[in-house]
Parts: sequence; structure tokens; C-alpha cells
Amino acid sequence: MKWLRFRAGGSERFGALAGDKVQAYEGELFGEKRASGEEFAVDAIEWLTPTRPSKMIGLWNNFRAAAEKNGNAIPPEPLYFIKGANSYCAHGQAIVAPASHDGRVVYEGELAVVIGKTAKAVSLADAPAHIFGYSCANDVTAPELLKRDESFAQWTRAKSFDTFGVFGPVIETDFDPAGGELVTLLNGRERQRYAFSDMIFSPAQLVSLISQDMTLEPGDVILCGTSLGAMPMKPGSSVEVIIEGIGRLANEYRAAP
Repeated sequence: MKWLRFRAGGSERFGALAGDKVQAYEGELFGEKRASGEEFAVDAIEWLTPTRPSKMIGLWNNFRAAAEKNGNAIPPEPLYFIKGANSYCAHGQAIVAPASHDGRVVYEGELAVVIGKTAKAVSLADAPAHIFGYSCANDVTAPELLKRDESFAQWTRAKSFDTFGVFGPVIETDFDPAGGELVTLLNGRERQRYAFSDMIFSPAQLVSLISQDMTLEPGDVILCGTSLGAMPMKPGSSVEVIIEGIGRLANEYRAAP
């Protein structure tokens, strides 16, 4: 099923996408739920991020092709950072250039793993049972900030400006990333196309290994990292992250107000 959160009639709701309709549900997305019998047209709702994570974890250097081209060694364990909750941005919302930084801003199309139940020190064998589903993501980054100060790598700042944590539009519960691929379009032109089979650490491995360090809660999101083709955006650009079987995440990049 394709689950989403949305706003209709001034209220925040969740439901399942069925063609051009949304079937509303009551209860808890990650717990007991039931169809309410209400139905909304897709073009009549406001999309929200499909979950409200307690944390969004992003991966660096998790694709072999990118590691080879950039001269990076294959890491022995996941290399990850956390994006601030202020950065969350939904399908259709604007990605806004930071007012405090006038450098480049780069899109990174990625697969997002959504946690469905509390995961603490789970085994690799048990990790898939803790994955609720998958979504599309855009790990927006201000790359010039990362190493601007040689004494301190600014991963948090570069990754956590408002609207830099884009994901949605839905969580697909029936998706096998092993055979999937991602396409990113910038102004309608293909800029990224890569297979998830090129991952160094699979979604299940990421869940298991990261859960050894920190407890993952229902709704938390792990961004699996990006591959070749991430490029800067100019204000007024449209960026789309497409994963067949999940959907299309579309946003406009705008100048700071």
C-alpha cells in the first residue's frame, strides 16, 4: 500500500493512495488503523511528509560507482549524519535557498527507508521486520560548507537548512529495493539514474548496524545515500526524484525570500 499524510479541510490526516483518490484512515499509521470511509481527490489535498520522524539519518559514500569515481575507499561500516527536524519538506513544497549562505545548493536523489517499529540492536535477519516501507528522498546539501572550516566538518549545517530534508510523496510497503533504480530529473532533464543493487550497505544492513548505535523509532527515516550525477540547482529549477513502484517526488527550488 501507498501510505501518505495530508491536510484537508484544515485537518491533518493519513490515508492510502488509490489512483487519483486518497482513502482516509483513523488510528495510528504505525499501529492499529481502520478506513474511515472518507475519500478525497488527490488534487484537493495538501501533501505532507508521509511521516514525522524523530530523526532523519543520511548516508555518505554508500554506492560503489560513486566511491570509485571520487577515489573513496569502501567503508567498513556505514558513514552517517543526522538532518535536523526543521529540514523536513514534503512533495510539492518549495525547497528554499538559505538566506545565510550564498554558495551552491545540490540535489541528491535517494531511497528512503521508513522504520515501522522500534529497532534497538536488531540482527540482520530481524531488520526487514522493522522496515515499514520505502519512500523517495532528496538530501539537499550546501556542499561548500562541509569543509569551509578545516578544523571542523560542518555536516549538520550543510545538510539541515530549512526545507533540505525532502521526502515523499508516499511510503510504499510493497517494494523490493534489490531490483529497483532511481532517476532524478532537473528541469525535466535526466541527471541521475542508478540501481540500488550498487549499494555498499543494503537497507536491512543499515537498519541493523545503525540500530546498534541508536534506537530507531517508528517513523524514523534512513536515507540510503546517493550515486553519481548530483549537481547544483538554480532558483526556479524543478527537481524530481522518481522510483518506479514508489512514486515521484517533485519540488521547486526557490531563492531566499
